[in-house]
Amino acid sequence: MSDLVNDAAPLDPVHIGVVSVSDRASAGVYADMGIPALKSWLQAAVRNPIVWETRLIPDDQQLVSDALIDLVDRAGCSLVLTTGGTGPAARDVTPEATLAVATKVMPGFGEQMRQISLNFVPTAILSRQVAVVRNKALIINLPGQPKAIAETLGGVPGVPNSAQPPVAGIFAAVPYCVDLIGGPYIETDPEVCKAFRPKSAQRPVSAS
Repeated sequence: MSDLVNDAAPLDPVHIGVVSVSDRASAGVYADMGIPALKSWLQAAVRNPIVWETRLIPDDQQLVSDALIDLVDRAGCSLVLTTGGTGPAARDVTPEATLAVATKVMPGFGEQMRQISLNFVPTAILSRQVAVVRNKALIINLPGQPKAIAETLGGVPGVPNSAQPPVAGIFAAVPYCVDLIGGPYIETDPEVCKAFRPKSAQRPVSAS
């Protein structure tokens, strides 16, 4: 183990965009909880130095698309996570705004996010969350509630001595996806989220 640490290269900084989409929070009607929840979970899970880009914007399709383009094309984010605006209501347009800026669609993320949430609420089938690639960045729509954000990203452990199995979170697949599209090598804290990579894609573990 010590040899792996000694041989490992320092971790590259990773630019991460976090976007909260909400008419009322952006207008100051109530405090936004989405951005703090995203940053809190990511700070615990990601071992790389993080350069943050945050946006709090209303439920407007063009504004959301413009923000995503700006985060990827100008700010150089390799990963962008959004929260809010993914339901069936008239003002929920985050998926449309996300798909409008995509170069590739990654449907497996949306499928797994809904599957995770179905373990807790039957209304998870109303969620329209999507994930896409734009150039060398991965963009993922997440739920709006802090508890659901953590469950979706990190999963839920199984209950010992019961029939309830663990539920896998989506973030375990994120670092390898970012590898494949040309982004930085993201290392995670396995106590929070154990990232999966094929053996051929793994690097020596870096020092903490």
